[in-house]
Amino acid sequence: MTEEAIKSNIRTIRDWPKPGINFRDVTTLFENADCFRAVIKSLVGWARERDLNCLAGIDARGFVLAGALAYELGLPLVLVRKKGKLPAETLSENYTLEYGQATIEVHNTDTIRGQRVLVIDDLLATGGTALAAIRLMRRLGAERVDFAAIINLSELPGQQLLHEDGIHTFALCNFNESE
Repeated sequence: MTEEAIKSNIRTIRDWPKPGINFRDVTTLFENADCFRAVIKSLVGWARERDLNCLAGIDARGFVLAGALAYELGLPLVLVRKKGKLPAETLSENYTLEYGQATIEVHNTDTIRGQRVLVIDDLLATGGTALAAIRLMRRLGAERVDFAAIINLSELPGQQLLHEDGIHTFALCNFNESE
């Protein structure tokens, strides 16, 4: 599936959650079974080349992608949740979003130690959420961490910040603010 076909299945909601933000809504992509399957197939192909042995999905749309990938790849899946959503002992990381501050957590688990981990989310923007999840994976002892998303917001610094941190990244499509 082409980048344009993927982009045509993503709804843009202007000025949400606050004025000046163009929210890229992938729920419309998830509602198109053929497009969703093509996205998962593309992500699986890329992930297989990375020699991974664990996935980490970021709350909440990243869970949808990571669950499908974990199933297809036969790999364990660790959930990176918003603060206060995990019942056992956790590690936390604070980060800045385009429109505020937040905290994510992960169970304090040995699942990550020594593993090559793919962190996955629906979108890469400023890099705050992605870098916080990557820091959590490193704190848990990951050998290597990569990052993948459906969307890269090319005018924002996320991809560059991840590259500067040595993170190999992959996105299926790029959006700029005028789209």
